[in-house]
Amino acid sequence: MKITIVAVGKLKEKYLKQGIAEYTKRLGAYAKVEIIEVPDEKAPENMSEADQETVKRKEGERIVSKISQDAYVISLEIMGQMLTSEKFAEKLEKLMISGKSKIVFVIGGSLGLSQEVMDRSDYAMSFSKMTFPHQLMRLVLVEQVYRGYRIIRGEPYHK
Repeated sequence: MKITIVAVGKLKEKYLKQGIAEYTKRLGAYAKVEIIEVPDEKAPENMSEADQETVKRKEGERIVSKISQDAYVISLEIMGQMLTSEKFAEKLEKLMISGKSKIVFVIGGSLGLSQEVMDRSDYAMSFSKMTFPHQLMRLVLVEQVYRGYRIIRGEPYHK
């Protein structure tokens, strides 16, 4: 299984880099993991809706260019489906059983995802109705993928 995370923006915070590196290392026992960063667009606070859509479109084009045709795409969206860790593990396991060997998770930029990315997505998932910094979501996501594999294998993991 190959897990790819395509994320908008460069990760700068040392503590997030360290956490992601730790969970990526742990995940290595279960899957090949790759994190692809695509450049973000400048998005000042007082942008018009049209300008916001332009930013999302440009970021979306960069995201879609990194996704192979045979990948199963899970986009992180605030309006996506919320799952428990056990249900998420079940979803991963079903994808593996059905022969999906490439799973791509997409984390958008500060304005969210373009329609093009949402259209390419096979499944929209949400961790919460709350808004989180997209950089922090990388850490949360790799931890949950790791937890999912531990659950699938019946290995102990704190609840």
